[in-house]
Amino acid sequence: MTPAIASLLALIVAIVLSCTTRINVGLVSMAFAWLIGVYLAGLKFEVIARGFPAPLFLTLAGVTLLFAVAEANGTLEGLAQRAVGWARGEARLLPVLFFLIACAVSTVGPGAISSVALVAPLGMAIGARARVPRFLTALMVANGANAGNLSPVSSVGVIANTKMAEAGVGGHEGKVWLANFAAHLLVATAGYFLFGGARLKHQEPSTEPAARGGDAPPPLSGRQRLTATMILAWIVGVLVFRLNLGFSAFAAVTLLLVLRAAEETVAFKRVPWSVIVMVSGVTVLIALLEATGGMDLFTSLLSRLASPGSVNGVIAFVTGTISTYSSTSGVVLPTFLPAVPGLIQKLGGGEPLALSLSINVGASLVDVSPLSTLGALCVAAVPDGPEARALFRRLLMWGLSMAVVGAILCQVLAGPLARVGR
Repeated sequence: MTPAIASLLALIVAIVLSCTTRINVGLVSMAFAWLIGVYLAGLKFEVIARGFPAPLFLTLAGVTLLFAVAEANGTLEGLAQRAVGWARGEARLLPVLFFLIACAVSTVGPGAISSVALVAPLGMAIGARARVPRFLTALMVANGANAGNLSPVSSVGVIANTKMAEAGVGGHEGKVWLANFAAHLLVATAGYFLFGGARLKHQEPSTEPAARGGDAPPPLSGRQRLTATMILAWIVGVLVFRLNLGFSAFAAVTLLLVLRAAEETVAFKRVPWSVIVMVSGVTVLIALLEATGGMDLFTSLLSRLASPGSVNGVIAFVTGTISTYSSTSGVVLPTFLPAVPGLIQKLGGGEPLALSLSINVGASLVDVSPLSTLGALCVAAVPDGPEARALFRRLLMWGLSMAVVGAILCQVLAGPLARVGR
């Protein structure tokens, strides 16, 4: 067996394991990269180690640690509770607020998983009081979180933009965010009208989960105000002064810990280390594919599924189907985005940016499925067993259908969006 075939088979095994087991495929990928690279391809360890994405690792660790601090000391939850109070008893506005709050939290850095983990319990409790259907609440929270998930300062946005830049499709951070936001806004709007959002009636306002009681959230503490100010300053520094994402985040975390805004041990425990290891490990294996010729085989297989005219919709469907069972940020994006140049070459045509946008959107739209973390968090936020099971079934059907919806949206819109501004 040649190193190219072996490395491609290793990638396929890693993807299958990510869909069928709870094993961290980053660990599996690094083990495969070492075994195949050293003992089959005859590469030195140092050559394989160069595939480790050190800049990406530092960026993800810094960004997620900063928002782990904000989550650990209650800053994000306090801000979310105040935002919900804006509804002032208008139940029909609550689903819209759930979407906007989840989107805002996800956009500024923590990503969709942290955003849903924060907003879903709050939204389910408040929505139940206002008779908002559980399914509608879940759709708005999950799609809102995903709508902001590819912002330039979000951890998943960093992954997508980094992988696109490595594939020669960099410098399109605005379009990456816009395409993802527009797709999720569109399906969330459809869900809002399909499942009764516009027909909800006025209720007495409530800004806290029922278990906490009271009519208003407590004021932000000094530590929470300091944390919110620091995050705002960090965002301004990144967007306006072009500060390095990861290192500036580490600097902000250091200052917050020195000022005792949070406990260091608690914050570190909230960092999604497993996701960071997953992304890094898969990237090492992808680097081996490129070194052995396995990536060329991978793009050849993909090119047989589509033509230059249909590739956007086909790739969105393929990535959406895989992402239903696997990790979008840890497996799908690191695997498919580097394959864009080779796939277009094999097809003999296509738009690299449109294809990249299709991969991002197709893989993300299905994440409301309860087989993915976002949908699972929404189901877990429902305390009643029968209601939770009913929500699981409905989210599963919706999530699976999004593979088809994403394919249609990307086939129709990815090309025109990629050409905007040219």
